[in-house]
Amino acid sequence: MPSETITIDQLDRRLVHALLHHGRASFRLLAEVLGSSEQTVARRYRRLREAGVVRVVAVPDPRRYPENMFLRIRIQPGAAVAVARAMAARSDISWVTVSAGASEITCSLRSASSEDRDALLLQGLPRASQVTSVTTATLLHVFADGRETEWQGLPDRLTPAEHAALEADAPPMRRSRAERSGRTGDAVEAPVGPEDAPLLAALARDGRASWAALAAATGRSESQVARRVEGLFAAGAIFVDAEVAPRLLGFRSWVMLWISAAPDALERVGREIAAHPESAFVAATTGTTNVVASVLCRDSDDLYRYLTQSAGAIEGVRDIEVVPSMRVVKQQGSIMDGDRLPDPLAEAG
Repeated sequence: MPSETITIDQLDRRLVHALLHHGRASFRLLAEVLGSSEQTVARRYRRLREAGVVRVVAVPDPRRYPENMFLRIRIQPGAAVAVARAMAARSDISWVTVSAGASEITCSLRSASSEDRDALLLQGLPRASQVTSVTTATLLHVFADGRETEWQGLPDRLTPAEHAALEADAPPMRRSRAERSGRTGDAVEAPVGPEDAPLLAALARDGRASWAALAAATGRSESQVARRVEGLFAAGAIFVDAEVAPRLLGFRSWVMLWISAAPDALERVGREIAAHPESAFVAATTGTTNVVASVLCRDSDDLYRYLTQSAGAIEGVRDIEVVPSMRVVKQQGSIMDGDRLPDPLAEAG
């Protein structure tokens, strides 16, 4: 399918917002909140999913990994696609982007141990002939991501009352904001074992999978699956996220901002950027810059406005490096199909 903007209306946009807030909400509840019929909402969701616009997944909380890092990999001309695909094939890499100009690849590394991390950074990448340099930044604190906030750049947001109706049904699917510190050092103990692998794989394909579908994928009963999934959510071991393909929604300028903030302004800068509707992810890091943000704008003019009037106007921001994304190769653990999100049903087949 061509990676072109598809036609969506207000109901589609409101449905995306609802899924960003509570991805496992039933079609009945979604219909009540959105003021539509259950059949219409289900049909709209299937259309958006099959078009690669939105995909609901349930994935492990990244804070359960002791090693969370960003990698900026400089590569030789012409090697970007090969290196990006090789990195995307790794299970410890959750997303991969190729910068405009194809001179840099940015990855998110989540390693279970320092040994796994060192095997990649000290042995694997240095030996790759296409790699010219690697810069790392350790994740220190998350200000905005799919666990705590929803991307608000799309028009037709939900009202506070509609959010509340979804939130009332969410526990234990979403933890309360008071339970989410956003600090990697405060990771909740994750009671995930090898026996959970089939269940986690099924949820990563389709975070809205029914108890019956999950039972079939795992060989457990529906009641056993329900108890296990709800227990994992309640413990904070996994969380539901709705991925979107921004370029199919008309957001053509997807950039990574590497921001240098004054140390005493770091917390305030991070929180202000996280509050911007353009922000999809914001975190504090180590390295030559100390804030990284993934920002979505409709076009270059919109990005210019954002940089000059929003991000650049925050007191305490010393410098901003803007790295446009030419191509997203992997997103939330899923290999992308151009600008489309993969169809979970096709993957399962």
